Amino acid sequence: MRPVQYFSDEYLEQCKKMTPKQILEYLESFRLLNGPEDKTKLISIKIPESMLKVFRTKCELNGVKYQTQIKNLMKEWIG
Repeated sequence: MRPVQYFSDEYLEQCKKMTPKQILEYLESFRLLNGPEDKTKLISIKIPESMLKVFRTKCELNGVKYQTQIKNLMKEWIG
């Protein structure tokens, strides 16, 4: 049995404001996420040191690489 995904009214209102081009870009990006391995892109992000330290420690305790966990969280959030 497949899970049912529910969307908040706020999220649905945001979706209604998207242009056709934005919708197509989102769908194409989502398709690529679930297809063959995509190229990676190096980014720079500012994160409070204390938060990063706790995050990395928690990942280490769970046997997960912290950058992999960041990507997992991103995929979960968008998908």
